[in-house]
Amino acid sequence: MLARSCVRPMRAFASARNGAVQITKRAASSSSGSTAESPLRLNIAAAAATAVAAGSVGWYYHLYGNSHAMTPAEEGLHPTKYPWVHNQWFKTFDHQALRRGFQVYREVCASCHSLSRVPYRSLVGSILTVDEAKALAEENEYDTEPNDQGEIEKRPGKLSDYLPSPYPNDEAARFANNGALPPDLSLMVKARHGGCDYIFNLLTGYPDEPPAGAQVGAGLNFNPYFPGTGIAMARVLYDGLVEYEDETPATTSQMAKDVTEFLNWAAEPEMDDRKRMGMKVLAITSVLFAMSVWVKRYKWAWLKSRKIVYDPPKEGKTNIRR
Repeated sequence: MLARSCVRPMRAFASARNGAVQITKRAASSSSGSTAESPLRLNIAAAAATAVAAGSVGWYYHLYGNSHAMTPAEEGLHPTKYPWVHNQWFKTFDHQALRRGFQVYREVCASCHSLSRVPYRSLVGSILTVDEAKALAEENEYDTEPNDQGEIEKRPGKLSDYLPSPYPNDEAARFANNGALPPDLSLMVKARHGGCDYIFNLLTGYPDEPPAGAQVGAGLNFNPYFPGTGIAMARVLYDGLVEYEDETPATTSQMAKDVTEFLNWAAEPEMDDRKRMGMKVLAITSVLFAMSVWVKRYKWAWLKSRKIVYDPPKEGKTNIRR
């Protein structure tokens, strides 16, 4: 008797719940049918909202997206793109080119420009040997720590020292270059739009004479790739200016290419190691991803393969078969 009295309320509750669900479905279908809008109006509203959003983004980008110069001359000629080998995913720096570029920097560029962020130790293994780097560092003198009398003495350079600047301070650099301050070249490739393409085109873009109608200020040289077309640095690369150790012809374009690659290395000397580590990470993560997919399919196979059959209630009964 007690079991029958407990089952009867449960049956009544189940039947009432099924009836309520059916009434709710009917009400929802009737209300949706009465208030549904036509597909044409919905499409028009969606298209209008998309157009407004795209127009707002375009207008904002037009106002604040790019900052261009007032005239093309002030912006500078866009540099020509070249297929630099070290920019490819599976390629590294050409270390012979880096050695030649460092030679061009020492013999041509170091008289005005500095590499204050490049230590001698970073040259080891990629450009110079240990003995060559030590000998190069010992050619310069650096300040020591103050002694007991507070005097600062000089010592030969070490591998931990940085490449010296050609001038003791900025004022001396401006005085030696008619008021122009030669920039540091440590991060020049990263600091200029176009990177290597800009540096190469700038070094090889000096014409013999300025074009007709070009106006260049006093003490400036015409270069279409420099913003404003007037640059204080004159042309410095000429055919045969340096004599390469590997007997490579020292043409203007060859020297510009070599020193550009060297400056790119100076801006990111870790590029080769980064690419090598990236390949290792991709290989390991690919294997781990394949293993995780297999483990997931193995662990969830019993749940994915099971089948649940639902029988609608009959005479107030609900049956579920597996």
